[in-house]
Order: sequence, then C-alpha cells, then structure tokens
Amino acid sequence: MSTGSGARGFAGLEKRVAVVTGAAGGIGLAAVERLTREGVRVVALDLEGSDLDAAVAAAEGARGEAVAVPGDVTRAVDWEGAFGEAERRFGGVDFLFNNAGIEGVVAPIESYPRDVFERVLAVNVTGVFLGIQHAMPALRARGGGAIVNTSSVAGLTGDPNVCAYVASKHAVVGLTRAAALSGGPDGIRVNAICPAMVETRMMRSLESGLGADHAAEVKKLLESRIPAGRYGTPDEVAALAAFLFSDDARFVNGSLYTLDGGYTPS
Repeated sequence: MSTGSGARGFAGLEKRVAVVTGAAGGIGLAAVERLTREGVRVVALDLEGSDLDAAVAAAEGARGEAVAVPGDVTRAVDWEGAFGEAERRFGGVDFLFNNAGIEGVVAPIESYPRDVFERVLAVNVTGVFLGIQHAMPALRARGGGAIVNTSSVAGLTGDPNVCAYVASKHAVVGLTRAAALSGGPDGIRVNAICPAMVETRMMRSLESGLGADHAAEVKKLLESRIPAGRYGTPDEVAALAAFLFSDDARFVNGSLYTLDGGYTPS
C-alpha cells in the first residue's frame, strides 16, 4: 500500500477510469464507492430499472465521480455504449470490473430448468466474455490496464443444487486464465476474485432457495462451515478488487484470489 495521505491507499489509481458492472448493488456498489474513494472515475453499468442512482450517490459520497449507464452485459451493443461513454466522459478506460452475475435457482441437476441454466450462463459467462472482448482494445490503447472478474468459490468446488452457477463460475476461471495469457504481453493483467458467501441479495435468495421458511437457519449453518464464522462483506471484495487494479499488483496476472474466511481449504 502506498504512503499517500488521506483515505486513498493503493498506488496508481488516481484519475484512472474503470467500468464496473452489476454496479447498482452488493459488491458492484461497494466497488464503485471504494474505487472512487481511491480516485478512480467510474462508469457504472447495470440493468435498466436498477438503482444506478445509488452508484452515483456512492461516488459523490466518496468525493469521486461516476456516470450511470443502463445496460445488459449479455448485449454487445450495451458494452459498446458503456465504453463509448467512458471515452466521451473520461477519455478512455484503464480497468474493467467484470462483476455482474446472477445465481439462478436452487434445484438438483436432473430437474434444473433449461431456460434458467441458459440465462445464468448468458449473464455470468457470455457477459464476462463480452466485457473482456471490449476491454482488451480499450486497455491496449491506454498502454495497458487491468481486468478483474468476479468468480466464486463455486468456480473452484462443486454444489449439487446450483449447477448453472457452478458451471458459470468455473467458466469465469477459464476465461480469466485465457485472457491473462492474451493480454499479458500488452501490459493487460487479468485476475479473478473467488468469494465465498457474501452479505448480498444473492445470498438471501440462495438461503431462501435452500431453506424456504428456514432461511435464517440455513445462514447459520453456512456460517458454521466458514472458519471465520461469518459471511464476507461487499467492502472486503471491493478492497481486493482495488488492490488488483493498482500498481501494487503490477506483477499479478492470471491469479485466482479466494476471499472466503478459510472456507475452501476447510
């Protein structure tokens, strides 16, 4: 961490530009707040109708700058819009936080709805692919940059009840490794964060899917499987993303960072 004054701690983030997806809530919203506090200007991308005003307010609260761009990460035209807005407002893009994702439903693989499976893969895999595809030339034009993909501990392990989510997050790991090799010679670093359970809307949905009227008991059971004894927080994920974007991580490429309170090795 740099020794600069104030709340900005990581090196090389001041006045850089990031596109953040899934920016209206949870990890994405925390990332907008953290990155703008570090001096990054943010293009906040999320679905039409989502609370993108919250992302702009978070940036303003951190005395930073963010612009809201409604869009669907499964649509190439919406990616073009986000990167176009970054170019118009800020002169280009240095970072991409490929964070948007959905959980699907809780069901065994033999009865998992095909339409839900395909939607999860569209958002969690095609969305990440399109983000990387649009970011590479933009970052190359800036002389390099960084991409951080949100995978999951589900991308490193298995679960019988969320097969689409597991499959999609394993695919994000593969895309991360492929893109790291592709971008490395041009100074583009690509890494992935693999969180365990995090205090977000997604976990409320999964707890309800696993336990119906006993979601609170499900949460207690899941927490008991984490050596740290609790879920992670969106701010903790955002802090790791900020580090991976920074010059303090300039030799980090193609890596997977578990953020799980000890869950994976337990």
